[in-house]
Amino acid sequence: MNDNPNTDLLSSMGFDETLGLHIDSVSTTEVTGHLDPDDRHRQPYGLVHGGVACSIVESLGSLGSALFSMEQGMAGSVGMTNATDFIRPHRDGRLEARATAIHQGQSRQIWLVEITRSVDGKLVARGQLQTHNLVSDEVIGRTSA
Repeated sequence: MNDNPNTDLLSSMGFDETLGLHIDSVSTTEVTGHLDPDDRHRQPYGLVHGGVACSIVESLGSLGSALFSMEQGMAGSVGMTNATDFIRPHRDGRLEARATAIHQGQSRQIWLVEITRSVDGKLVARGQLQTHNLVSDEVIGRTSA
């Protein structure tokens, strides 16, 4: 562990807190969480909005990716690609999510995230997140190239 102030990622959840995403377990190779959808998560047809699934993929994969990068002495990581597939609609009831590292290299990582219904374990969505490892914190928040 380095002395980078970003290592305490769970102390400031920001968007995840607004979304209502709860982190259940975290490691450098797997992150789990859950969300209890309510009216703010639904689109006009009453289904959970696809952006919710995309956000879960991004959040869980990014958290695990950042922790792995920091464990390797890097500044963290940033998302490069988020591809989310919607398998079946969901209206009510808890959603469980599990992010698993598929590849963890020196410059990039790939994470697979599966989102299932708690009631029957059926897959609701799956996504793949590719991240880029940041060697230095000087590139975080840079406004020009």
